[in-house]
Amino acid sequence: MRIAVAGGTGWVGKLVVEQARAAGHDVVVMSRSTGVDLITGSGLDEALRGVEVVIDVANVETLSRKVAIEWFEKETGHLLAAEEKAGVRHHVVLSIVGVDRVDSGYYAGKRRQEELALAGPIPVTILRATQFHEFAAQMIARVPGPVKVVPTMVTRPVAAADVAAELVRLAEGPAQGLGAEIAGPEVLKMGDMMKRIAKGKLVLTLPLPDAASRAMAHGGLLPTGDFRQGEITFDKWAATR
Repeated sequence: MRIAVAGGTGWVGKLVVEQARAAGHDVVVMSRSTGVDLITGSGLDEALRGVEVVIDVANVETLSRKVAIEWFEKETGHLLAAEEKAGVRHHVVLSIVGVDRVDSGYYAGKRRQEELALAGPIPVTILRATQFHEFAAQMIARVPGPVKVVPTMVTRPVAAADVAAELVRLAEGPAQGLGAEIAGPEVLKMGDMMKRIAKGKLVLTLPLPDAASRAMAHGGLLPTGDFRQGEITFDKWAATR
């Protein structure tokens, strides 16, 4: 099968590309470094020639509601239009568990992406995943100084490698719409995860008063129904960093 990976040079995208190639698929990597601009649509028509399935893991790092919504509207709109022209038969999207229950600016953009994909011309599968194990390391890197302050956040972290494998598995099958969620094997607090890997640094967990933070602290990021469970625990992931 010929599969295109939107955002295929990002840290999640690279894992998806690796998993898809290991499964024997012909993979097209779509990113600006490969001549494809998802925001302008430049290079999409050529990249999607002969592609049967698109896995979209492209992302923008922002806390701004306006920026997130505009970015995902442009990215998803260009991608779906080009897929329809190319005859793509399945569009697979990576989203987030709790995106419909936690009203943050970035999550508003992801909700808009889901809406566009579900209403679009290509049969779609949306996989909602919990926070990656890698998110704890990213949080440490983003906060300057020896003291790392993190809001109270309860999650069921999952390895990005497990998510990549599930995206490829879903791409190989029929479209499912808003499909099952994927989460890790254990419920953890983000502050505790950071403490396990923040060598020589102090991690402080603080409850924040805004609605999004309260939701994150009280289970808003946890799966609520049936979900596919990843195999790699946080400690096993941390041991191989």
